[in-house]
Formats: sequence, structure tokens, C-alpha cells
Amino acid sequence: MSKPLVVAAIDFGTTFSTCGFSFRHAYESDPTNITAKQWTGLKSAVSLKGPTSILINPDGQTIDSFGFDAEDKYAELVEKGQQNDWYFFERFKMQLYDKIGIQNDFTVKDASGKCLMAKTVFSLSIRYFKDDLIDMMSEKQILVGDLTENVIMWVLTVPAIWNDTAKQFMREAAENAGIKNERLIIALEPEAASVYCRLLPTTRNQDSVGQLPSGSKYMILDAGGGTVDITVHETTETRKLKEIYKASGGDWGGTMVDKAFEEFISRILGSDVMRMLKEGEVEIYLELMRSFEVKKRLTKKDTQVTMYIPTFLANVPEKARDEYFRNKISEAGYDEDKVSITRDKLKLHSDVIKGFYQKSMDNITNHLTFLLQKPELTGCDTLLMVGGYSESPLLQQRIKETFPHMKIVVPSDAGLAVLKGAVIYGHNTTVIAQRICKYTYGNSESHEFSPQCSHPPSRTSYVKGVKYCHDIFFAHVHAGDIIKLDDERKVHQYSPIVPWLTEMTFKIYCTEDRYPALVTSPGCVNLGSVTIPIPDTTRGVSRSVDLSFLFGGTEIEVKVKDPREGTVRKVTLSFWG
Repeated sequence: MSKPLVVAAIDFGTTFSTCGFSFRHAYESDPTNITAKQWTGLKSAVSLKGPTSILINPDGQTIDSFGFDAEDKYAELVEKGQQNDWYFFERFKMQLYDKIGIQNDFTVKDASGKCLMAKTVFSLSIRYFKDDLIDMMSEKQILVGDLTENVIMWVLTVPAIWNDTAKQFMREAAENAGIKNERLIIALEPEAASVYCRLLPTTRNQDSVGQLPSGSKYMILDAGGGTVDITVHETTETRKLKEIYKASGGDWGGTMVDKAFEEFISRILGSDVMRMLKEGEVEIYLELMRSFEVKKRLTKKDTQVTMYIPTFLANVPEKARDEYFRNKISEAGYDEDKVSITRDKLKLHSDVIKGFYQKSMDNITNHLTFLLQKPELTGCDTLLMVGGYSESPLLQQRIKETFPHMKIVVPSDAGLAVLKGAVIYGHNTTVIAQRICKYTYGNSESHEFSPQCSHPPSRTSYVKGVKYCHDIFFAHVHAGDIIKLDDERKVHQYSPIVPWLTEMTFKIYCTEDRYPALVTSPGCVNLGSVTIPIPDTTRGVSRSVDLSFLFGGTEIEVKVKDPREGTVRKVTLSFWG
């Protein structure tokens, strides 16, 4: 649908997730007028996002609750000793990070070590958001009349650094959740944030990338809970955006800070106590981590942080607690002026807090420094910070200190920039005019050996007395290539090798190497395959099809044309090993 009546987006994050929508008439009036879900949690306070936590019923097939509700109910089940038959998952999105060649039926472990199909966990989570969005939209039904799913375009966000396997996994999970394949758009998170922030005006206290002149380059740092995505865009005269360097990043998000905090608490309380907290006192553990999440977003440079800590777990008399914790703090290597515990209050000096961020921020700033040395980024002097982790004053301060020559832009709603941009992108998918290909994609071919050929002997063989070279990497697009919207690569013609074949299957390979020689070269990965149906066998091996790849969108597509019949169709790639 070129102009859907309503666009509904799901920002599926590692730590926190949310959803929102806008009707066509609202978009045309003000593209940034987007209705986002309101969450209630953190002691009944309204939150912009909810935790990516799901509680699945003992049947392993239906959802009980999601978000804060799932965490709270699971804590109650643990308290009553009734959790063993239930499935509780949190922060499971990272299971898809950097996974090329994953199996379609791989499983994930819940909080107690029980396994479920990953597709089930993701599908039930997406179904929760789908149903919730339909309920939210139905409240405005009086404005548009009958509301059916056939008028909704769905958008699902994924990190830009994810590979094609993970994207297809999310698409199939959404389809299992009841979202039709043809009504689903996969949006890249930093791209979505960039699309939204380009529409924000400059205010007295807030800079904007929306006022940058044509030809300006700016970097988008999408710092979320699990991954940090970095993309570089250039503005055009038509107000569209061009990606000028391939998306990059790593697993340096806010969960790295959380892990450092947990390790600190383990050193203070003891690893056995921390384990008991996570497995037997879930409510207290959740309160501890939620409290730290709030402090993460508020802690500034050179400020002391005070937070609640469950001191009763020390299992010592109340009068002896202070001395007990002084000893534990000393054993962990901290001075009293840096870390102290009095009754149920943990006081942390800002230097200790900054230590939790050190590894994450070092990774981020080192990678940004590496990128800014690239010739493609010459003249890039603006950095847009979005994502929930970007709301951290400590991260913002580190970025500003490390890159004083750059203008740092942090929108007031940085945590919702991806969601709102995804909704806008659903209304206008042509706003991204070009992207940079991350990988070289191709298939395996064979050709007749020649004296000039340097093919390894292990990849040659004789066929009817003729020597052939095999496993040649035939590239359809190269890593680093500029690919424009709906960019169609060169058409290649293929024919069956035997007359009775009713389909042709090609294995698809990818590599970061720009010019790979063989599909067996180091770094080359078999992503999956594409199958071309050729049911009419009456013409034997003289049948042929024209095959071309479309790389301009967020996902790869294959177009097949029958030269004899003139018919054209698109074929789905299968990335499962």
C-alpha cells in the first residue's frame, strides 16, 4: 500500500520496548504527531517504555503477560515457589546479534534454564504488541470508521548491524504473530531515528539536524540496551537521506553497564547472595535493577548516588551490619569515601558509577574515532545521539569531551526517536535514497579451466574429460557498493542442467571481503538459498529464467523473469541453514 490508512510500529529493544501508531490524516497534518503506548511501572510511575520481559504460560504456547506485569507476576510466582512450570524470558533479543547461519528452530533459555523455541518467544512478544496496538487504535475508531487489519501497515525495527538471517527471523516471527508478510516493513533503527530527528525544529535550548543544509553529513549514534548502531547520513536537495558509510557498531549498549553494576554488587554482597537474589528473591532483584536504571538516566558528572540495597541478605545481626559491609567494601578494594552502606542505603561516589560505564564508553568512543578517520566522513561535524542509553548524562558528557569539535545533538525524546521514526518511515519508505552495502553477496559458479587460472587443485574436477573450476564466488553486489532505492543488479540468465527439473536452487553466500575468489574462502558464509520454480518441463533444458537481485531496501529481494512468457515475480530468499 503506497498510502496506508494507519501505520503501526513496534520498537523491539533488548532492554526496553514500546509501540505506537499514526493515522494518515494525522501524518499529513504533522508527521511527528504519533501516539505512543503509555507504560505503568516503577512504582506506578508512567514510563515511555516497558522492559522486554515476557511470561509464558506453562503450556509454552500462550502469553500471560509482558513488560512490568510479566516481571511482577514472575516475582510473585517465585515467592510462592510456583515458577517451575512457567517460562520467563528477559533481554532475549540479543540472541539474534551477530548470528549468521542460525537454525530456524534454535531455542533460548528462560530465567530458570528451561528452553523454548526462540521463534515462539519472539512471536508471542510481537503478538502482544500487535493486539495492544489494535486496541489503542480502536479507541480512535470513531475518527475513521471501521478499522480492520487490512488497512494497517506494520513496521518492525531491527538494529542496522543485524544480518539478513536475523531480519528474516523477525519477519517470520511477525508472520507467526498474525501480521501478513506483505503488510510488514522492516526498519533499521538508526535510520528511523534519523528520519524522525530531521523533522524536529531547532528550539532555544535544543539544536536539530533538521535545519542542516543540503549536502551536510551527520552521524547517528543509536545507543540502546543491547547494541550501539552507528550510521552516517548526508542530506539531499529533495530532503531525502543518503547513507554514505556502511552501518557499524557492536554490543556495547546499556546492558554492559548493568553487567558491571551486577558484578560490583556481587563483590559487595557475595556471588552466592547475588545468585539467591536473582533466583529466589526476584522482586527485590527487580527493584534493585529498576532503581539502578533510574539512576543511570539521572547521574551526572561529580554527583553522589544513593540507592536502596537489600542489606538483610547479609544474614548478620542488624547492629553488626555496618561493620560487616565496611569489611566487604574494603575486601572489594573500595575506600569508604567512594562506597558506603548504612542500613539500607548504598552510597556511591561518581568515580565508582563512571567505572561501570568505562568499558562501554571506551568501545563507543574508540569506534567513533575510527570512523571519523574515514575519507567518506570528511566534513561530518554533527553527531545525533538517540536511543535510551543516549539519555545518560555520563555518556553524553564523555562524547562531548572526546569530540569537542563536533556538534552533539540529543533530542528531548531520544528514547522514542526510533519508534516515532519507524512510524514516519512506514508512511514514506522512499525517504532513504541510498544505502551502503555491508557485505558482498553472490552464488557459487563453475567454469572451464584455463592455463591462466590460479584455481586450487582441490576445487577442480573433470567432467566428461573437460577440466572445470568449482566454487567460484560470483558476486551480485560488493561490500561498500552504493545501492539506491529499488536498485536492481545486472540480470543473469540460468537454465536447468537436466530436462526434468521443476525448480532451480542457488546457494547464497556473503562475506565482508569486497572481492572474494571462492565461496570457500575464509570469511565466506553460506546464508541460505533461493529456489526458482520452473514447473513446465516441456522445453527440457532450453528453459531459462532471468535472475536479478534487488538490494536497495532494508532486505534483499530476488526478481525472476520468464523471457518466453514475459512474466515477472519476486522470490523469497531462505536464509536458514
